[in-house]
Amino acid sequence: MTNGEAKRAVTLTIDGTEITVPQGTRVIEAAERVGVVVPRYCYHPGIPTRPAQCRMCLVEVEGRPKLEPSCTLQAQDEMVVHTASDTAEKARQSVIEFLLVNHPLDCPICDAAGQCMLQDYAYVTNQLESRLNEPKQVMGRDRVADDILYFADRCIICTRCVRFMRDVAEDDALIVAQRGHKAYIDTFPGRELDNPFQGNIVDVCPVGALVHEDFVFKARSWDMDATTSICPGCTTGCNVTIDTKENQIVRLKPRYNPDVNSYWMCDHGRKHLVMTNRGVRAEVPMVSVDGALQPTDWERALDHVADLVDDASGANGAAIVSANASNEDLLLLLPLLGRLDVSSIVFRVPTGETAALPTVPKLQLRADRVANAYGLELLGAERVEELPALAEGAPLVVLDDLLEGADESFGATASPFIYLGTRLPAAARNADAVLPIATFAEMDGTFTNFEGRVQRFHQALTPPGLARPGWMVLSRLLARLGEGDPLSDIGAAFDRVAGTSEPYAGLTWDSIGLKGALVSGAGATAASMGSGS
Repeated sequence: MTNGEAKRAVTLTIDGTEITVPQGTRVIEAAERVGVVVPRYCYHPGIPTRPAQCRMCLVEVEGRPKLEPSCTLQAQDEMVVHTASDTAEKARQSVIEFLLVNHPLDCPICDAAGQCMLQDYAYVTNQLESRLNEPKQVMGRDRVADDILYFADRCIICTRCVRFMRDVAEDDALIVAQRGHKAYIDTFPGRELDNPFQGNIVDVCPVGALVHEDFVFKARSWDMDATTSICPGCTTGCNVTIDTKENQIVRLKPRYNPDVNSYWMCDHGRKHLVMTNRGVRAEVPMVSVDGALQPTDWERALDHVADLVDDASGANGAAIVSANASNEDLLLLLPLLGRLDVSSIVFRVPTGETAALPTVPKLQLRADRVANAYGLELLGAERVEELPALAEGAPLVVLDDLLEGADESFGATASPFIYLGTRLPAAARNADAVLPIATFAEMDGTFTNFEGRVQRFHQALTPPGLARPGWMVLSRLLARLGEGDPLSDIGAAFDRVAGTSEPYAGLTWDSIGLKGALVSGAGATAASMGSGS
């Protein structure tokens, strides 16, 4: 195909609106560009195959004798399409009626209630009663993977799950067994569903047939608050939506970003994020009194730390930061380290096995199991394998590192030892002050992924106790030291990052948007890092 043919456009009319689209565009996709959502079950924009399996997207085309599936029908010049004609609507009503013949009436207990496409379309077409008096066929429940349940009664055989595994994950473990009204989804005989991206089959299911076991009966769509965020499971930085209920993360779903993860995410990321907010948290500021930490309020804690910084006289200090710290947290830590004459900023990175989604090259479970390793390097931190040796009497600042591998005396001879963290490991009890900070799910901020894409995450949870975002705590401490004003707005905090660090120059919180923006020189740096880091 020549460049001229590839760029050729066609003009058609959909429901009275004329639109021009590239040649090869499907009618169902062209309709969305004019604000018309054609009902569908088997079609999914991220799955390349279009089987016209469900027959819900039938539309009427003037001059053609029969209805045609808009998911396979290519737009053509002078085509006139009616998506809501009487003929098309009648056909959809017939499809829904057949789907409801054996579908269980369990909407009140179904985990997809409130976000089920079958439920929505049945309501729109007013098919709330069945004409069938025969008993419904009962097929029961099965486990298709360790953490995924399959409710065969609810399944409408749209084949999205089978086609995701076969055509996107390139793993043919799932099949449609039997035929007709006896058909159901199953694993191929002798095969197990054990793929690092298999959780996506739950996301693409248009009804409640596939459900994560740890989500069953936990929440309904109207119970949950949805927040746009970034997965911290590795340096890919998948765009996600965090669903929360009663200040707990109950579900994680991928959010579309063509430049990062497309429509998908890995299972490691789902499990990792749900676990991030569990465990005992640091909730109140504490200062050392006669060698023991005592709780206090923020005013006294920050005044105490400011006095420690002013009185510090040691050299060869160290800063240990978490590779899951936000760009804003680290940037606002730098002036404090300057006051303490600390030049060594180090971070450690836990690693694991890699996994790739073959058809989406950028989407990988990368070896580095942290969110912001690249961002820390851009801001001057250095990756190390072990905790640094500390000189007696030297300053030590820790930003949310859990100090794994450190003995209980770690930091006891540092002067001062300032610990900002979400939890309180044993070694942190040697600190002169402990300042409780929020996890990334409890605040707004940015991470920089493996290729240098700065991405925003937003607050999904309320921090426990008196914990506050690290950048907010540090800005108030710096204000006491005469360096800048206290910050309460994430936009202002990121502007300070952009105004201080050259790679981030020219970026603003608003310009990053929900899809992210690349830092200066990101392409070459990302290439040098390798695809698996």
